[in-house]
Amino acid sequence: MSSCAYATTVAFAGLEARRVDVQVQLAGGVPGIVIVGLGDKAIAESRERVRAAFASMGLAIPAGRLIVNLAPADLPKEGTHYDLPIALAMMAALGALPRDALDGVLAFGEVGLDGSLAAAPGALPAAMAALGMDCAFVCPEACGAEAAWSGGEVIAAPSLLALVNHFRGGATLKPPERGALVSAQDVPDLRDVRGQEQAKRALEIAAAGGHNILLVGPPGAGKSMLAQRLPGLLPPLSSEELLEVSMLHSVAGLLQRGQLTRARPFRAPHHSASMAALVGGGLRAKPGEISLAHHGVLFLDELPEFSQQALDALRQPLENGTVLIARANHHVTYPARILLAAAMNPCRCGGGPGAGRCRRGPRCAIDYQARLSGPLLDRIDIQLDVPPVTAADLALPPPPEGTAEALERVMAARQAQQERGRGLNALLSLDALESVAAPDSPGAALLAKAAETLALSARAYHRTLKTARTIADLAGVDAAYQAAFKRSGLIRVLDLDELFEVAELLSRASPPRNPRRSSPSVNF
Repeated sequence: MSSCAYATTVAFAGLEARRVDVQVQLAGGVPGIVIVGLGDKAIAESRERVRAAFASMGLAIPAGRLIVNLAPADLPKEGTHYDLPIALAMMAALGALPRDALDGVLAFGEVGLDGSLAAAPGALPAAMAALGMDCAFVCPEACGAEAAWSGGEVIAAPSLLALVNHFRGGATLKPPERGALVSAQDVPDLRDVRGQEQAKRALEIAAAGGHNILLVGPPGAGKSMLAQRLPGLLPPLSSEELLEVSMLHSVAGLLQRGQLTRARPFRAPHHSASMAALVGGGLRAKPGEISLAHHGVLFLDELPEFSQQALDALRQPLENGTVLIARANHHVTYPARILLAAAMNPCRCGGGPGAGRCRRGPRCAIDYQARLSGPLLDRIDIQLDVPPVTAADLALPPPPEGTAEALERVMAARQAQQERGRGLNALLSLDALESVAAPDSPGAALLAKAAETLALSARAYHRTLKTARTIADLAGVDAAYQAAFKRSGLIRVLDLDELFEVAELLSRASPPRNPRRSSPSVNF
């Protein structure tokens, strides 16, 4: 006579946790454990881990054939978190657990040879899925602090034996406490930067409107130093953003002891990173650096040194805010709404003054900058030349304003954007752009002339308006007129001065030019 037992777990498709039913049947035939249901190598090896764990607990497996089915059978399944639901379902099939003990329970975790339970990536989205299914979430003790953030019922056990005693009523496990909400680590201050006032202003604009930024300058000009201070200019994560970011990091296995933080992510991969490392992929289609920087900053130093394939793979995520990883057996989508900060030298030699000057002539800069495709550059709103720092700049006292003062202006600008209900300026649709960033007559004439002279694409034309809109928000020009605009239904127009402030952006909106060529000097 055969017996059958059931347990519930999840399979990940990006951040989506899909329900998987673990079915175990004890039948006659050749003794052994057979796992079916399109599982990967880690799931196939779980039968040996579970067998050893049962032996350490003194639980004998009767002679017969144990068939484990992971349904739906056509859904690919990966990871070690299937160990625990398989073990619990097998115990129920063998009579070590009551059959109804696993009703309304979603199990998740890795089983050790000694019966202990170990953490597995993805506990937070799995716990959220359990809450959506109205199930209690059973997990290892190491995942309890992370899973508790879901707000549902969580049962965290150190071992299989402790879990069995809990289900039998012998020793009830206490609900775990949430992990700490840690504050942001000390962020470098803008006061540390001497000189580079124009670059500081550009960082403030980028942070206020969510604009991508490219800093071009010789070695030692402070490009990396400036980019590292960009996260300090961004407001803390909202509750919704915190959940999205934490779930991404949970799937990637980056959450430590269930600790969450409202600090925005800052990812700075080395230029040797592959396309899969940046965009995501691999055997398990894990999130890449661009997804791990979701709602934060992705800093790419030495931008032309990245592979051409990796850089061009960024084009769609920068446009859509999502990453679609398409493989033969599955398609996975990860969110990737980032602020891209990049830095590069004018040429391979460095392009600086004195000993760092280019020794190969203008062709060196042309060939080096040609590594960046025009479509990629067209998605970077602010492209700024960063001059070298002089000894006089280094001798200056610390500037009166730092990150705290700039953050106040950024917060006020973002609050204005929030009140308009259109999202960040960098993400404005065409309809929204016409209503909140229409230029006045002189500004429209200037923009038309710049578009003709510089051969601006439609995307470059619109991102110029978006950047000008952000400059207007930083200036608070709408504060006095907002109520009147609401009453009259008038459309806020951008004046000529605001468009003049993006003249430097316009001068670099076309593919990078020879750095030796003179260009208009306009201060932000």
